[in-house]
Amino acid sequence: MDDVARCADLLYTEARLIDRQAWDDWLALYLPEAEFWIPAWESEHSYITDPHNEISLIYYADRSGLEDRVFRLRTGMSSASVPLPRTSHMVGNVQARKLENGDFAVDASWQVTYFKHKKTHFFAGQYEYVLRPQSDGSLRIAKKKIILINDLIPEVLDFYHV
Repeated sequence: MDDVARCADLLYTEARLIDRQAWDDWLALYLPEAEFWIPAWESEHSYITDPHNEISLIYYADRSGLEDRVFRLRTGMSSASVPLPRTSHMVGNVQARKLENGDFAVDASWQVTYFKHKKTHFFAGQYEYVLRPQSDGSLRIAKKKIILINDLIPEVLDFYHV
């Protein structure tokens, strides 16, 4: 399997695991130090660039933020997530390039359809990943930046929506 196919396979696997709500397997795709970021838009065609000093839609500096969200889902401590929506993630236009340090920079387009409370909604945008090869030959997520193109968030936005 070539590098682009390996990278695309990881993105497709992540989408499938979220749709199946296989949270432990999904979290295992992320390195402990993995950053997860959805920047906010500051104008029609530009978004914030500094998650530490500007407002983000979601920002976790490492995987522990995602682990906390999963804990809240499982324990019912996230009232906005009860019930969890049914989701369908579509990922396409995957492009990957190898970086000097051996990691892969991966870009892709995405769309998520979700159904909750008898309503269907859509989110869409672009992904920017950094994937890191592991000693066993697998790839894991070192960084995920999600550019959300929607102007309106109809109810809530959480990691499983993107």
